[in-house]
Amino acid sequence: MTATTDGSTGAALPPRAAAASETDISTPVAAGVQEAAERAVGLATDFLLSRQDAEGWWKGDLETNVTMDAEDLLLRQFLGIRDEATTHAAALFIRGEQRADGTWATFHGGPGELSTTIEAYVALRLAGDAPDEPHMARASAWIRERGGIASARVFTRIWLALFGWWKWEDLPELPPELIYFPKWMPLNIYDFGCWARQTIVPLTIVSAKRPVRPAPFPLDELHTDPDRPNPQGPLAPAASWDGVFQRLDRALHRARRVVPRKLRRAAMNSAARWIVERQENDGCWGGIQPPAVYSVIALYLLGYDLEHPVMRAGLESLDRYAVWREDGARMIEACQSPVWDTCLATIALADAGLPADHPQLVKAADWMLGEQVVRPGDWSVRRPGLPPGGWAFEFHNDNYPDIDDTAEVILALRRVRHHDPERVEKAITRGVRWEVGMQSRNGAWGAFDADNTSPFPNRLPFCDFGEVVDPPSADVTAHVVEMLAVEGLSHDPRTRRGIEWLLAEQEPNGSWFGRWGVNYVYGTGSVVPALTTAGLPASHPAIRRAVTWLESVQNDDGGWGEDLRSYKHVKEWSGRGASTASQTAWALMALLAAGEKDSKAVERGIQWLAETQREDGSWDEPYFTGTGFPWDFSINYHLYRQVFPLTALGRYVHGEPFADQHTAKLAEQRLAEAKGS
Repeated sequence: MTATTDGSTGAALPPRAAAASETDISTPVAAGVQEAAERAVGLATDFLLSRQDAEGWWKGDLETNVTMDAEDLLLRQFLGIRDEATTHAAALFIRGEQRADGTWATFHGGPGELSTTIEAYVALRLAGDAPDEPHMARASAWIRERGGIASARVFTRIWLALFGWWKWEDLPELPPELIYFPKWMPLNIYDFGCWARQTIVPLTIVSAKRPVRPAPFPLDELHTDPDRPNPQGPLAPAASWDGVFQRLDRALHRARRVVPRKLRRAAMNSAARWIVERQENDGCWGGIQPPAVYSVIALYLLGYDLEHPVMRAGLESLDRYAVWREDGARMIEACQSPVWDTCLATIALADAGLPADHPQLVKAADWMLGEQVVRPGDWSVRRPGLPPGGWAFEFHNDNYPDIDDTAEVILALRRVRHHDPERVEKAITRGVRWEVGMQSRNGAWGAFDADNTSPFPNRLPFCDFGEVVDPPSADVTAHVVEMLAVEGLSHDPRTRRGIEWLLAEQEPNGSWFGRWGVNYVYGTGSVVPALTTAGLPASHPAIRRAVTWLESVQNDDGGWGEDLRSYKHVKEWSGRGASTASQTAWALMALLAAGEKDSKAVERGIQWLAETQREDGSWDEPYFTGTGFPWDFSINYHLYRQVFPLTALGRYVHGEPFADQHTAKLAEQRLAEAKGS
């Protein structure tokens, strides 16, 4: 192991070409690039078709980090329902993710991360691993060297406070009266991104209650000074925003003693109603694991017993996040991605040449049509008059459809020749109307809400982990622009505003920042196809700068890759990393859209995909190329390694999408309708 640019210990990468993929090359390319691409398309198509569920959807594993597994065990310990079988399976997975230096990282090949390592260590203590065992001693020594528990993030210390391993009074205050803040007031709950909102509301109850369960063992070995933790440190200057919010937090600690009990009880009950009203039909909250965990704890503290229907459904939903592996290990997904995976798989298969009326594509379209959200959710707080019509990311999440999924679902539906075209048109019309209505004031689109750009939530001492607001991003905006262009709305003023925003957001080196994928390769791979679909010529200066940048960061092996450190160290890591199938595909999708099919860069990229494909038509990809929170929370979407390479290869073999008569006619029809209205 060598030192990285951030001073941690991890897998260092050279400034240019990274090491070749870890995938074994099973079959060399026998003929030219075109023939190799055609063979790869056939294998990948068969592989992806074989993975479709009988109901019509696709879903790959969504791998994050071991905090999901550790917190699941801590929840069960808190509720008194932890069992040995679950504990053993979770511990097996957690141990398998430990690095040689005793730490746990948040992504493959990344540096050890303090809070993740603390939570993993505590989970293994629950599983019976003794602190003097070599793997545990290495972990605890590393933790102490970096300041111990006192240096961990707030969320980690909350989990420890539940068992008396940390003092509640040494945590930032989060009053439940927040639920009463009107929507125009700074720091009202709708100023937070939907994922943070769903987590913070139940945590206001936990913070007010300050529960402590008997600790099953001490954790003195994780403190540098167990008797005098100092989590807050000196105050920032009073004239700074950090200083203002630090002093506000101290004022809230003092106010806690004088808040009328009746008011506090009413606020907690209002927060509980808010939580229960947002429970999905399958028992989850927003289709993601963290809000479900904290909601269960909050309701339990308010007297909901484990047999209450809300609690029973909530606990059952948590079990559905578990992925059981062949070795008996149990991995917890942060959420599940069937809508996202299904629309991307549909696009990939259609672009690979599968007939538009292929039964499996029609079945996928049927399933996606059934997933459209047709009732208002929290997004309607900012857009009260907008009719619903979006799609969510997960199986069950009617409260929080997202803009990115909706754009890609519409693009996928346009690639299918469905037996009920009227039904498809109605669904797409609703979706387009919702997408346009969710445009932010600056002309771009965020992921879940419009104009969710308050500068204050990220300043709270409580919010020291990841993003808690949802500003517009280049990748989401690009997908919406591409979809609107396909719908014949390239010249619509709202589309043009989105294009103008994208052009203004281009980095000086020619790339675009990727909020929800890693990172500049993802952003550039999203924006270039959108701009060309919307009518920008390949000769446009922005397109040429993007092409030049992509060519400059291509690895010596012909692929593309980017390490997650690009979120922290732009100059050192932008577009740099070991070649991966998904990132190589993103770069190729941009280059192909820019008219570079015959370029040497495209030829080498296509050949890399063909050479690294496994005999069963799949690709291997241990690297994390998805993003929850930039740098802080990374994702390995296991289906990315299949759908994006197939899309790129298909476009290389068959040309850019929406060039056939069927889709061209639909686009013309849309344009005529737009002009007529």
